[in-house]
Amino acid sequence: MNLLQLRAFHTVARELSFTRAARVMNVSQPTLSAQVKALEDGYGVRLFDRRGRRIAMTELGDQLLTVTHRLFALEEEADDLLAGARALTRGHLKVGADGPHHVIPLLAAFRRRHPGIGLSLTMGNADKVLADLFDYRTDIAVVARVPDDPRLTVLPYSRAPLAVFVAANHPWAKRRSVRLADLAGQPVVLREAGSLTRQVLERALARAGIEITPAMEIDSREAVAEAVAAGLGIGVVSMGEFSGDGRVRAIPIEGNPVEMAEHIVCLADRRRLQIVRAFLALARDVAKRSA
Repeated sequence: MNLLQLRAFHTVARELSFTRAARVMNVSQPTLSAQVKALEDGYGVRLFDRRGRRIAMTELGDQLLTVTHRLFALEEEADDLLAGARALTRGHLKVGADGPHHVIPLLAAFRRRHPGIGLSLTMGNADKVLADLFDYRTDIAVVARVPDDPRLTVLPYSRAPLAVFVAANHPWAKRRSVRLADLAGQPVVLREAGSLTRQVLERALARAGIEITPAMEIDSREAVAEAVAAGLGIGVVSMGEFSGDGRVRAIPIEGNPVEMAEHIVCLADRRRLQIVRAFLALARDVAKRSA
């Protein structure tokens, strides 16, 4: 079996594009296409359906990708062991997160502790971030929502209460706190239905028998802040994610009835990697200092 051909297949399957995969592997697209074709012809199989410029995985291709994920993850672990990464003087850590507020300080602290390690960060909702982790596109995920899955190692990182936030000229702007019941009948700018912030808020409101008036629904945390600053309604945010934008004011909810948790997550079969262990150790240190 030709490992170069397998790597070509693996990269194309991850990128779902011969053009992007060629850039990742630093080879020409005809060279990459020839390697994938040689793999298919050698076994008399079809791994991709070509649809003009678009490609899709065949069922066999999906099954092979599961194998190559494990294969190249083990190769990376062997490289970690043999090529000097134990001293963390080289290597690259890929991190995914569902928001910037928790992960950026961690990455900055990691860079100070291990300046020789390259870093990359991808952003998305929790489902996308975890999908990238399961697909070995990232090494670490920083997310609020984590499924109960034996394939994952989960480190609880932080907890913060939800708070409401309003425009600086809103009648509530100078209040020290609000009650959850104060939201009844108020225009509230909500995140999209799949947002964990919204789900946690709605569960708390339902338990208390409180009904709110949705002013609008927005699928971006930053856009919610812009809408609130423009006076379109009241927003809800985790205090751990409040940016301190001078145009808005965060107001604690009395009794901290609703909390959001943040977690550091890796695949259980990747936690032995020195670079992953180093990030988990840093996160534990930061969590202890913040406790």
